[in-house]
Amino acid sequence: MSAKPDIDVDLAIIGSGGGAFAAAIRATKFGKSVLMVDRSTTGGTCVNTGCVPSKALLAAAEARHVALDAGSRFRGIDASAGPVDMHGLIAGKRSLIAEMRTGKYVDLITHYGWDFRNGDASFTGTPEDPALEITATDGEKVSVAAAHYLVATGSAPWVPEVPGLRETQYLTSTTAMELEEVPESMLVVGGGYVAIEQAQLFSRLGTKVTMLVRSRLASAEEPEAARALMSVFSDEGIRVVRRATIKSVGPDAATGGIRAIADVAGAKEEFRASRLLMATGRRPATHGLNLHGVGVQTGDTGEIVVKATMASTNPRIWAAGDVTGHRNFVYVASAHGALVAENAFTGAGRKVDYRHLPRVAFTSPAMAAVGMTDREARSSGISCECRVLPLEYVPRALVNRDTRGFIKLMAETGTGRILGLTAVGKEAGDIAAAGVYILAAGMTVDQVANLWSPYLTMAEGIKIAAQSYTMDISRLSCCAT
Repeated sequence: MSAKPDIDVDLAIIGSGGGAFAAAIRATKFGKSVLMVDRSTTGGTCVNTGCVPSKALLAAAEARHVALDAGSRFRGIDASAGPVDMHGLIAGKRSLIAEMRTGKYVDLITHYGWDFRNGDASFTGTPEDPALEITATDGEKVSVAAAHYLVATGSAPWVPEVPGLRETQYLTSTTAMELEEVPESMLVVGGGYVAIEQAQLFSRLGTKVTMLVRSRLASAEEPEAARALMSVFSDEGIRVVRRATIKSVGPDAATGGIRAIADVAGAKEEFRASRLLMATGRRPATHGLNLHGVGVQTGDTGEIVVKATMASTNPRIWAAGDVTGHRNFVYVASAHGALVAENAFTGAGRKVDYRHLPRVAFTSPAMAAVGMTDREARSSGISCECRVLPLEYVPRALVNRDTRGFIKLMAETGTGRILGLTAVGKEAGDIAAAGVYILAAGMTVDQVANLWSPYLTMAEGIKIAAQSYTMDISRLSCCAT
């Protein structure tokens, strides 16, 4: 910088989400000075518009569904549920967000003692001598110099260019969770994690939901997962239209809703609904940062290109979380942020290892996975042997009166080493968490089949699935080891 900066720190962070806070906490523990700047609400996507609000609403929707479904599942139980007070539900969600934002984010800034600024930040200077300029909401500009910089600006909902779409009041995963009334009907475009969660959420609140999906639900995961979710959605009245691409959209003058035209398996089909939700993915939020001016390379979707150490093409500028184009999970962002602080200030040279990264969709039953899929193993030239255990063989599922789903293990041929686990069922996320430790330890199906497992837990299904490699599990007693 040619002029003396207004602020000089060890680490300057753009963003205030999970990755930003993990980096700031770790850096302050190293005794480093930190400045954090964010143009929006403190806490980033997860607590404000992502994980916390969506899962809170999903839990509420499941409670209503359980009440409506209890009589058919459990003899002697009579329950009911009236119309949803959406205004009250959203108010409760906002209250929860405010509490968590304060306790898990805002209060930590004071506790750890770093500098926080509200405003827009962009890079200035040169690749050899980068700096930041912060423009506060009142227009005041502040210059910042740092030994290291971290970009942790997250991502935002992305929608494709569709004729007529910009003229409609379409919803995204963010705006949908602010609706003050339950729509009569909804057309959901997309089949990924966000789309399937939101589709089931609104269906269980009382909305008639239709989904337009390019290939299949959760297409990156095992095909058995898509089939299980398709069955669940069908039973709950959610229509899933596969091989569908939306071509145009516009207002429906007759109803005040929307009218969409889609290409479905090569033929044109019309769809009408009260609201349209575009759940077509997210893109890194890098606009306006002037990354190229300081030698930071970006990819086709605006993501910051990083090494496994999370360093960008400028060795003093790092990135963490969604902005890198990696999986949009807050625990990925947090791992990135902590690693950045260690690498920047200790020279640790640590690298991110995604081999045992768990993935969870909070549908009900949930879908979760860890490790490789069968398709990924084959494409890597790995010979594997798979077993798919229907939940009718898991005693906990029988007790729950809910055998929808399965547990799938994928093991390397010859060694029996478990390389992947996928589950659809109640507590599937906890099953995948157990799978993380199994895969990280390099355990085999024989080892898992002969380990202790508590009876009447869903996780016991992992052991039973492992036993199915060498025995007929349909001939086991309910608690046989």
